[in-house]
Amino acid sequence: MGGKDNFAADREVAAKLLAVAPEAGEAMRENRQFLARATRWVAGHGVSQFIDLGCGMPTEPNTHGSARAAAAEPRVAYVDIDPVVLAHQRALAAHGNEGVTVIDGDVREVPAILDAVAANVDLSQPACLLVGSLLHFFPADDARALVKGYVAALAPGSYLVASIAIGEGEAADEAFSTYNSAGIALNNFSVADVSSFFRSLTLAEPGIVDPRRWHPDEALTEPISQRSGRYLVGVARVD
Repeated sequence: MGGKDNFAADREVAAKLLAVAPEAGEAMRENRQFLARATRWVAGHGVSQFIDLGCGMPTEPNTHGSARAAAAEPRVAYVDIDPVVLAHQRALAAHGNEGVTVIDGDVREVPAILDAVAANVDLSQPACLLVGSLLHFFPADDARALVKGYVAALAPGSYLVASIAIGEGEAADEAFSTYNSAGIALNNFSVADVSSFFRSLTLAEPGIVDPRRWHPDEALTEPISQRSGRYLVGVARVD
């Protein structure tokens, strides 16, 4: 995705990944653009509170910047466990970003994270839970339980925004294997698994799709390219 906030170990794995899946970088940029559009869309539907789980390094566009495009005074809670990520996010929050808090915690500890989030986000009011490029780091059953635990704490009128990497075919298998060789498990879900994360929620149009198809900033004038490795994304309302 570019930028200067990256490290040699990350660059090494990225180079290996791009060698077997040249489209991976483009797919990740498209995912980030989707998350920005989805944040603006949710903010445009009257939600001004956002919980960004596993937020990762600050990048552009970021969640609070995207929310401010449609909400006057959004409140954003960034959650991560990586100390370097936390240091960068706290530095960003300290530079005139009122309404932004940074939480040090393991997203699997749902009650503890929700307690910490409640210092900045009023969970009795609608909020948006963002799980961008996160769920595939857990086995499918664990990922479903994680989503269920957080969504259960959200007020009616809240939203879930999720993006998940999946792959099909030998090229995708090699890409997932290359990532896993770095020591971090990346699970390759089925389309049915991805759909299950939105179970019991009301999917916003156009449903679960390639990020390029989700409310693009400009109308698509030609068919999107097909990839063996891709993201699936969706936005759903909590009723």
